[in-house]
Amino acid sequence: MGAASSDTKGGLSLSTHLLVPPWKGLLAGNKLVASGLDRLCVTGRTIKENFRTGQPPSFSREKNGEWPLPQCISLFLPEFPVWPPAGQQELRILGCVAKGSIGPVLKVLDSTQEKVFALKVLPKGEVLRRNTVKQCKEEVTIQRQVKHPFIQCLGESWQGQQHLFIMCSYCSFGDLYTLWTSVKCIEENTVRLFAAEMVSVLVYLHDVGIIHRDVKMENILLDERGHLKLTDFGLSRQLSFGERAYTICGTLHYMAPEVLSGGPYSHSADWWSLGVLLFALSTGEFPVASEKDHVSMLQNVNQATYDIPEHLSKTFSNLLKELLCRDPRRRLRYLHQFESHPFFRGMSFDPIALQKFRMDLVVNMRKSESTDLKDIDLFDFFDCDLTRNLPFPCPG
Repeated sequence: MGAASSDTKGGLSLSTHLLVPPWKGLLAGNKLVASGLDRLCVTGRTIKENFRTGQPPSFSREKNGEWPLPQCISLFLPEFPVWPPAGQQELRILGCVAKGSIGPVLKVLDSTQEKVFALKVLPKGEVLRRNTVKQCKEEVTIQRQVKHPFIQCLGESWQGQQHLFIMCSYCSFGDLYTLWTSVKCIEENTVRLFAAEMVSVLVYLHDVGIIHRDVKMENILLDERGHLKLTDFGLSRQLSFGERAYTICGTLHYMAPEVLSGGPYSHSADWWSLGVLLFALSTGEFPVASEKDHVSMLQNVNQATYDIPEHLSKTFSNLLKELLCRDPRRRLRYLHQFESHPFFRGMSFDPIALQKFRMDLVVNMRKSESTDLKDIDLFDFFDCDLTRNLPFPCPG
């Protein structure tokens, strides 16, 4: 979530036989919550003691016998209830599919639904340290408002003593960045289909007044048929037509010049990011090298010539130039402009029609594997002992 990229390296998965009994209630503590912000930071020694016993950290009760409502709860409610509305469920941890910029993303099986989900685990302490409380709340709020075939579906969200949990649909083929690093140059017909799907979802978001602000390969997942699922709405915000934003945010490689300069900017900034994405997919490199900060990046963007490789078709070259237009008022941004563009001749932007195309490149690639848990510091400050009895190295 946010400006940092999510890394989905291949690796080994956890045993499918690992069962965490009614863990949502355990993680939420069923009123076993810390009292105040100071309770978020439990010492590593206490945590490790609880890991050995399999018990969550203990806190003293109030005189009336009830667990005190912590001050920090108001920071996260109502988007993150203390216990899940649907009641306690059993989840099997199948592996870890991404590191994430704030916390890991687990692959879990909901035994009650017999369905696999992706579960984002966000440490509260890290959320507070990075001052991203509003970002977490808006991510959940916005994703509950949107429904589109090319947007990752949001499930339940809740909080435990030390973490926020966001359940999402699971995409078995990893993300577009992983595919790109394996292939580097993707042939034009496949890029055209990716582009049409992105146009479909961005037009939808903009029509309902949402700007994504972090369109990049790492935030585009691939489902079991190889089609796109836009995810990570942590930097998104409601932006009505005519309204302007000024926050410098996103990922440097993909940020439009008007965003790098501190605004004002609007929904057209997402179309610049799409142009960068399509350029990289088809050429194997970004149009402008990344810099260490937004000031240097803006200078590079303004000085770049954006030479389009000769192997690309003229219609595709024109599309890239019209997306990578420094003037946001002249940049392609309306559905009718894409529908009449020669590059998309014969293409439909209806998501149902687009889903009927076969994504052979993706389907023929090997499914993304889970990250080896030994590669990341995953459970040091988790709410309960999820590592007990885990075999290391994890079996495939």
